Amino acid sequence: MKMPENYQEAVEYIEELPKFTKKHTLEHTKLFLKMLGNPCRDRKVIHVAGTNGKGSVCAYMQAILEAEGKSSGFFTSPHLVKINERIQMNRKPVDDETFYAVFCKVIVSAQEMEKEGLGHPSYFEFLYGMGMKAFEEMNVEYIILETGLGGRLDATNSFEDPVLSIITSISLDHTDILGDTIEKIAAEKAGIIKKNVPVFYDGSDETAAKVIAQKAEEQHAPCREITNRAFEIQEVRRNHIAFSRVNAYDKDTIWQVPICGYYQVMNAELALEAAEYLLRNEEIHMDRWVKAVGNMRWEGRMEEVLPHLVVDGAHNPGAMEAFVESVELLNEKISVLIFSAVSDKKYDQMIEYICAELNVETFIVTEIDDWRRVEAEELYKIFRKYTEKEVLCIKDLKEALDTAFHKRGDGEIYCLGSLYLVGMVKNLLGEAV
Repeated sequence: MKMPENYQEAVEYIEELPKFTKKHTLEHTKLFLKMLGNPCRDRKVIHVAGTNGKGSVCAYMQAILEAEGKSSGFFTSPHLVKINERIQMNRKPVDDETFYAVFCKVIVSAQEMEKEGLGHPSYFEFLYGMGMKAFEEMNVEYIILETGLGGRLDATNSFEDPVLSIITSISLDHTDILGDTIEKIAAEKAGIIKKNVPVFYDGSDETAAKVIAQKAEEQHAPCREITNRAFEIQEVRRNHIAFSRVNAYDKDTIWQVPICGYYQVMNAELALEAAEYLLRNEEIHMDRWVKAVGNMRWEGRMEEVLPHLVVDGAHNPGAMEAFVESVELLNEKISVLIFSAVSDKKYDQMIEYICAELNVETFIVTEIDDWRRVEAEELYKIFRKYTEKEVLCIKDLKEALDTAFHKRGDGEIYCLGSLYLVGMVKNLLGEAV
């Protein structure tokens, strides 16, 4: 591949990488970082893994750090609309100029590894290298690393000295890679726990919690389990959930998460307790934290992108259960549910669950623009197996949305099943503005 000469060509180069290279070992990633000058070795890194909620926890952490005047970098995946979203500085994606400038430095090391027969870093590994290089050059104090897949073997786990580890909720996902039981998946996520490094984790699932606690004990890592006993829900509205914290010294304070997902309260609490530990030796301003949490924006999670049109990134059975729980709390009528999925997800199980648990008038199956997409016809057959309600097969997303609004009546429209679908909806709406 020729050397990209501008931002767009750089993006095209990165997007082509899955066709030319594969995932490598952590030792390979460590060598890659070494060739980049071991960026961010002296920074305070918070490492976050989990099946669901890790992106939200990272976003809450970053908002809290910003409220205390701390500079931060955030490496996340996937992106919804633009690849720059994966490398964020102080809660904003890097601009195109910065992205390309960092790319030009990282590609030299990547191609050198290829020339030496070591193999070019994979798509995710390359972007991780870019993220760390960017954070080093921007001189941020804190770095929040969100794992891409699993934890133990994830490229981000090549960073050996985080100040804190966080593990969010765990459920069955990527079972062909991570294992087909909660225990196996929890063990992979717990692989980010380092010796003597404190870990905070969502203890909602007892099976997963036991695995994480055992790993923490083996690593002599102080650990704190967070359960739903740590907070009380006070109010549920379309645009927020209000809650109080049970055991905190600010237990009389009413907090709000600006996303109408029940699971977001757990994510916020996990971030709050982790941040309290992280900044335990400094003066903290809880009033700023309340405002930061209340104003946090994390796209694609129970997000109302147009009046009566909500997108949610639920894309595995655990996330689907959380989605249904949130809809039940809202007590909303769902007129139309638009669904799509990628082939490596348990879409049959997800469809069976939402058909059984939700009262939807019309289901519309569509297709995402990705080689891993599930054909709309296949999704249609599965829906027909589990519901007597109307099911429409509309491959084109714009047509699917137009049809949904035509059929909406006095109810709501929800889009879910894949973060790729969320990104496509937002991109389509952006083009229409």
